[in-house]
Amino acid sequence: MGSGVWDLLLAACALMLVLEGLLPFFSPAAWRRLFEQATRLSDGQIRFLGLSSMLLGVVLLLLFWG
Repeated sequence: MGSGVWDLLLAACALMLVLEGLLPFFSPAAWRRLFEQATRLSDGQIRFLGLSSMLLGVVLLLLFWG
């Protein structure tokens, strides 16, 4: 992998952190409720959400970068 790929990966991780920080910054109470609800999910539900998130990410990458 060239340094351009690493730069792009680092930028993507930085953007992910910015996006994930928006809800707790703007609405901590809503973030807390969402987090509490997430702790009540079963392992299977969490795995399904994780798989769905990964598949959506791959589809978006293929649509916009592929």
